[in-house]
Amino acid sequence: MIRAAFEKEGITTEIKCPEAFAIAEKYGIPKMEISRYCNTKGVKIKACQLGCFR
Repeated sequence: MIRAAFEKEGITTEIKCPEAFAIAEKYGIPKMEISRYCNTKGVKIKACQLGCFR
């Protein structure tokens, strides 16, 4: 589900925090699931606003 959402949004190797929040809201995906996906798939999270993404 996250992979498909990222593909639709054109996310490949990095994502900005506001984009991650927007994708979470749009697709109903918990933010921490997006964080875990990024960490395991090598997608770098940039400009984190609240420290939710590590």
